[in-house]
Amino acid sequence: MDSLKILVVDDESRMRKLVKDFLVKNNYSVIEAADGEQAVDFFMSTKDIALIILDVMMPKLDGYGVAEEIRKVSDVPIIMLTAKSDEKDELRGFELGIDEYITKPFSPKILVARVGAVLRRSDSSEKEEILNADGIEMNISAHQVKVDGKPIELSYKEFELLNYFLVNKGVALSREKILNNVWNYDYFGDARTIDTHVKKLRSKLGSKGEYIKTIWGMGYKFEVE
Repeated sequence: MDSLKILVVDDESRMRKLVKDFLVKNNYSVIEAADGEQAVDFFMSTKDIALIILDVMMPKLDGYGVAEEIRKVSDVPIIMLTAKSDEKDELRGFELGIDEYITKPFSPKILVARVGAVLRRSDSSEKEEILNADGIEMNISAHQVKVDGKPIELSYKEFELLNYFLVNKGVALSREKILNNVWNYDYFGDARTIDTHVKKLRSKLGSKGEYIKTIWGMGYKFEVE
C-alpha cells in the first residue's frame, strides 16, 4: 500500500525538515512548499494529497489565503501551524474549515499524533453511511446533506458538527466535549468557536435548526420533538 501524501507548507526550511523527518519516520510521504502560492500550485497539480500542514505567516500568500483557495475545491484536512495564539486567529481558521490549530513551538511527536488522529477522522467519514433525523438526511460518504429532500451547502466543520449531533441525538453535549470530538482539542477552547458554527448550522437547516437546543451554561443537545 502506498504511503499517504502530506503537503508541508512553511517558509522556514528548518521547520519543514523537522516536520518532514518525523513524518517520514512514520511512513508518510512528504511534499514541501516554501510559500503560499507554491502550496496552492502543488495542491492543484498533485493527486491524492491526504492532508496539509500549513504555516500561517508566509510570503506571497499567507496560510489563511492558502486555506481559502483550497477550500474552494477540496475538503482535504488541514492542520495550521502558528506562532500566534490569539483567539481571533483561531476563530478565523475555524471559519475556513481548519481541522487542527497547533501553536509553535510544538512537539513533533505530538504533531505526528495529531496527523494520525485527523486522518482517522477523515477516513471514517468516507465509510458508506446515511443518517436521518426527521427530514434531515446526511450521506457521510458523499458528504451531502438534504433537508426535506433539498440539498444544502455546509462547510467541512459544519458537516462534522451536524454529524456529531446526529450520532449523539438526545445527548446533552458540553462545549468542551464538542471541541474535543469535532476539533480534537485537548484544552478548554473559547465557547464562541462552537457558538459561531452552531448559529450558521441552525440557519442553514432552516426550521430544522430548532432541533439544536441550547443548554444554557453548558452546551447543546440535538433533539427531535
